[in-house]
Amino acid sequence: MGKLSNKELKTLLSCIKKDSRVIIPPTIGYDSGVHILDGKYVVVASDPCTGVPEEWFGWLLINYAASDVALSGAKPEFCTINLLGPLSTKPATFQKIMKQTCTAADELNMAIVRGHTGMYDSLSDLLGVATVYGSVQPEKLITPGNAKPGDLILCTKPLGLETITNFSLTQKALAQKLFGAAQQEKLSKQVHMQSCVKEALQLAEISGVHAMHDATEGGLLAALNELAEASKVGFRVDWEKILVCKEMLVLQDYFKLIDEQVLAVSSTGTILAAVDPQAQEKVKATLRKNGLSACFLGQFTESKERVLIKTGKETLFPQVADDPYASILSRK
Repeated sequence: MGKLSNKELKTLLSCIKKDSRVIIPPTIGYDSGVHILDGKYVVVASDPCTGVPEEWFGWLLINYAASDVALSGAKPEFCTINLLGPLSTKPATFQKIMKQTCTAADELNMAIVRGHTGMYDSLSDLLGVATVYGSVQPEKLITPGNAKPGDLILCTKPLGLETITNFSLTQKALAQKLFGAAQQEKLSKQVHMQSCVKEALQLAEISGVHAMHDATEGGLLAALNELAEASKVGFRVDWEKILVCKEMLVLQDYFKLIDEQVLAVSSTGTILAAVDPQAQEKVKATLRKNGLSACFLGQFTESKERVLIKTGKETLFPQVADDPYASILSRK
């Protein structure tokens, strides 16, 4: 799992022609695009799904892209689905995943409009791609580029929740050894925490929530850097205020991960947001209604410096995300 560098990505996107109908084109740090249609903004997000527990494949396929749309303040309404696999893929496998996909879309009251299914000799594993659409009034659009100096940095879930959940599903024996059988069983049932659609839509209605981003590939490290880059601000983050799942700390010790890798571990479903201090209590109350706790890590600053405060010392916040998610799920 990995991303192109910002320099490589800029080169990749440089051939895209500007169009006045497109409000937000493909842009670094933005997980959805926006175009205008009949006076409304249509938010579009497209995400791949691969290397995840098969019993949750279709549900995750829908919720990955739906979460990105919801983070812009738009309710996910329509989607297209691609289900691809190696030549050996059985029709029953596609049918099982499609049922999961339909259930997930129904839960969000989304309509599946179109798709494609096929087997290819160039693939060695299942691959899904979902494109999700939703609409929002222009004045209610939320983007990662609107964080303001003085905004608090909100994190909605402990880091590593996605990783320890999927680890418990795919590495059951090792997870039982490291976490205990009861905790492994509990974690394996928390896949729904990898969606942030519900809380994102509720947070978007709060005046003072200026920007949101999902801590997917690259975790908090990538998401926070992308928010700062898009908004042209800096930030100060207190290491002691960052919540990390205790099982993630067990994996850190077992796999000999450094702290920067813990910051970068994929935490899909975890929202980072820029929140006006005056909206802090309303944000806390909204998250409590969803069974979540608001964790405020620091503050965005007018200075472009990105600072991590650790054991009382200020250091530069890491810039490059070394996400250990894939290696954790594949190693024994």
